[in-house]
Amino acid sequence: MSPAPMYWNPYLETLPQPELEKLQLAKFRRMVKWAYERSPFYGELYRKAGLIPEDIKTMDDIRLVPKVDKALLKTAQEREPFPYGGLLCLPLEKVAEFRQTSGTTGKPIYQADSWQDWEWWSEAWCYILWAQGYRPSDRVFFPFGYNIFVAFWAGHYAAEKLGCEVVPGGVLDTRSRILKIQELKASALMGTPTYLLNMARLAKEEMGLDPAELGIKRITCAGEPGASIPATKNRLQKTWGAKVYDHAGATEIGAWSYECQDQSGGLHVNQAMFLVEIEDMITGEPITEPGQKGKMVITALDRLAQPCIRFDSNDIIQWAGKTCSCGRSFKLIQGGVLGRADDITKVKGVLLSPAAIEEVVRSFDELGDEYQVVVEKINDNDRITLKVELFPEALDQKDAILKNLADRLRLNTNLGYHLEAHEFGSLPRYELKARRFVDLR
Repeated sequence: MSPAPMYWNPYLETLPQPELEKLQLAKFRRMVKWAYERSPFYGELYRKAGLIPEDIKTMDDIRLVPKVDKALLKTAQEREPFPYGGLLCLPLEKVAEFRQTSGTTGKPIYQADSWQDWEWWSEAWCYILWAQGYRPSDRVFFPFGYNIFVAFWAGHYAAEKLGCEVVPGGVLDTRSRILKIQELKASALMGTPTYLLNMARLAKEEMGLDPAELGIKRITCAGEPGASIPATKNRLQKTWGAKVYDHAGATEIGAWSYECQDQSGGLHVNQAMFLVEIEDMITGEPITEPGQKGKMVITALDRLAQPCIRFDSNDIIQWAGKTCSCGRSFKLIQGGVLGRADDITKVKGVLLSPAAIEEVVRSFDELGDEYQVVVEKINDNDRITLKVELFPEALDQKDAILKNLADRLRLNTNLGYHLEAHEFGSLPRYELKARRFVDLR
């Protein structure tokens, strides 16, 4: 008999932390036992570590359970049954939904979900949308290509579950999507920050439409950290005349955190459905105090067909030192997902995060939405080239803008840059996840 997951419940969002931890421990123990008994991969992993499910008695015991990462999951999927391999905990005929990761870090991971798992996905998204003000009166437009990448699939079904009217804009091109939003008077929108900025630019420059006058009241972002970067969030909100909210999720994990209407500078971790740990990036020791950045290790507490238990996500996060004014007891991570461990690189002896560059570039109104960073080695020295686009009306101020940009970058990142001003519209555009940071060393 399969364990019955606990779905969306507004009371869970206000449970005291001790009660939430009791719930998390009970669910974690259940998931370890489930995977130990049903998954060849997890069963072998735990037996090699000398672990049995009964060893997990306290929250501290959770660290006895071996972590997994993308490389391990990919290897596990090379076995039978195809295509999910030893990760699968249910018979193939119980798999109802196929998704795969975007493959931006190599070979994709195939994700198997039973129908119960897919309901769980949409329930996680119900927390997100309700906290961001979505109600049955909303008409929600989804401007993304419905395909094997999960993207906003679960957001679509959660919006339906909450009673919203859903408008799928999958096969429409950007121009047609804008016209459909205008025609139907949509009130809400979802997308990556990059695509939403490009969408707004096309509306203004090629269609003569002001995105802020299309009637969009709320926007939910995903896929990139931009909506938690203040300068990018401000640019989106100003451009669309709407409140912009962030959330974080991943194909192999689920939708695990969200920003609420109070926008307290962080994301709530959905502790009813996920267990998030933060570890020191060097020592691996747990981080429990606020303000110290570390790597996230996460467990999806209710995912049955293909579990995600102590997954080393490579996401960099930090606990906030406050609770949210909205009244939810779910813990906050300050500033959302701050980047990925494999994106943070040492340049000239200084640790550099691409998000820090984005915060500076997007704070300049004279610069376009797109930019590119190239790090290369020249005569044994590191050089960072930052390519930006200036709006045509700002060209006569180019020298002053680039000087101010260089000063701000040095202040925020402690590094010097070789700056290049490019013709507006000449840098690459992206619809899904943008890849603006290139390390050629």
